[in-house]
Amino acid sequence: MVLIGVGAFLTSLDNTIVSATVPSIAVDLSLGLAALQWVGVAYMLPFAVLLPLAGLVLDRIGPRRSLTGGLLLLGAASALGGMADSDVLLLVARALQGCAAAVLVPGLLSLLRTALPESRRAAGAALWTACLAGALTLGPALGGLFSEYAGWRSVLWLNVPVVLLMLALVPAGTVRLSTETEPAVVAGSPVQRRLLLTALAVQTLWGLGITGVVFYTPLVHQEWLGLGPLGAGIPLVLVAVGVVVAVPLVPFVVDRLGPHRVVAVGLVAVGLGLVAVAAVNGSPTLLPRVPGLLLVGLGSALTTPLTTVPLEAVDQRRAGAVSAALTVSRELSSAIGIALMSAVLVAVGAAATAGGAPPGASIATGYGAVLLVAGALQFVGAALAWAWLRPSFPARPATVPSSVGGSP
Repeated sequence: MVLIGVGAFLTSLDNTIVSATVPSIAVDLSLGLAALQWVGVAYMLPFAVLLPLAGLVLDRIGPRRSLTGGLLLLGAASALGGMADSDVLLLVARALQGCAAAVLVPGLLSLLRTALPESRRAAGAALWTACLAGALTLGPALGGLFSEYAGWRSVLWLNVPVVLLMLALVPAGTVRLSTETEPAVVAGSPVQRRLLLTALAVQTLWGLGITGVVFYTPLVHQEWLGLGPLGAGIPLVLVAVGVVVAVPLVPFVVDRLGPHRVVAVGLVAVGLGLVAVAAVNGSPTLLPRVPGLLLVGLGSALTTPLTTVPLEAVDQRRAGAVSAALTVSRELSSAIGIALMSAVLVAVGAAATAGGAPPGASIATGYGAVLLVAGALQFVGAALAWAWLRPSFPARPATVPSSVGGSP
């Protein structure tokens, strides 16, 4: 559980911690607004592209060797980024970090299925979701803190001691459970494919909206609200607070309402939270944004079944591939989401500038459009989840044949 939690937080943190350092990187390395998106995309694209291969390799060699290799690569890439003195070197380091994360995340996520008993998987998935969301929203605040007081390169060096900690945890954290009491496989069934495809589609819609919003929120808070790097990222902590408050309740409500209803309600809440922030976006103060940000966090916590339902539909032999597929949808949607929201922000902001708005107000206007687009994506995802995320499994024997056992 410690390995899962720390690993989820670290790999998600590398996605978001740089967002608050973007203004400092832009000044130091002379990057324009259009080029800044590549600081995030350079990490996300190799992460997403390599995940299918990483999942297959994981199922062949097992999580212990996979995690060890990924951690060593992540530590080396982070050190390279910490020494970067040009935009090219920084982007290479970010790409290598993405490659390492592609190896790490399926291995970590597969531990929910291979190293935890069935009674602990809901708690493990809740921890996974909380750590992902916590890193997604705390990242900008931590990035601002380190950027303001230690320079933007420090956010890359931060990975190195965490990597060393995880390397120490890998031997004990990857002990594989016996499969003698595992439920039988529902391999290749129309139910196992519908659930996976629905989870992938819904998670993609969530990522398209949320990641772009999180990436550009600190920039707007600095340019429009006049906050420093640290202050600009702190409001996103409210999203993490909402997640932490709601995640412990998820297994309880899923048992009673079903995963499709829980995810749908969660995405509606996320959409309403984004719309609420958009409604007060014209205000140059922070307080009116608080309720909307909290609602985004509460709703995001309810998307936990997007991870647990597909993993429960397969046996341990396929946990790596399914984990990779789930992560592909999240990371690829994150990369596309940043690019999409960048296009919306730039286009709407340019139109506002052409209409005579000052720079800060123009960025705020573009950000308002970003919030509305992201909210609309959440409502579409809610409709899909309500209709298709229904885990109606056929009856399964209490045990699996001995041929299913063995190392992945």
